[in-house]
Amino acid sequence: MVICVPVTVEGLIDPRWGRADRVAIAETTGDGIASWQEFDVRWGSLHDAGTEGSHHARIARFLLDHHVETVIADHMGMPMVHMLQEMGLGVHLGAMGGAREAAMAATDSEPS
Repeated sequence: MVICVPVTVEGLIDPRWGRADRVAIAETTGDGIASWQEFDVRWGSLHDAGTEGSHHARIARFLLDHHVETVIADHMGMPMVHMLQEMGLGVHLGAMGGAREAAMAATDSEPS
């Protein structure tokens, strides 16, 4: 499973999704995290650089380019949740603590 999670430089869940400056893409298997790559997306500074639609499109393009299947976050606005669900992505909200642990918990909660 390919998961995207907003992450701080300390490896914790960033409480911001649409304004996150850094996200991680994790490829997980039943055995654990197969790969973990972090990206400086700067969504926080880019958020107000255009319309809400253009910001959502920027995030959607990133997720599509990285073949993301599930997004994990603390919280996000309903328009963003709706967009992600329309893209067919799983959305897990309420995540806190370690980003890697959250990725594994989401993997464990998916049906086999």
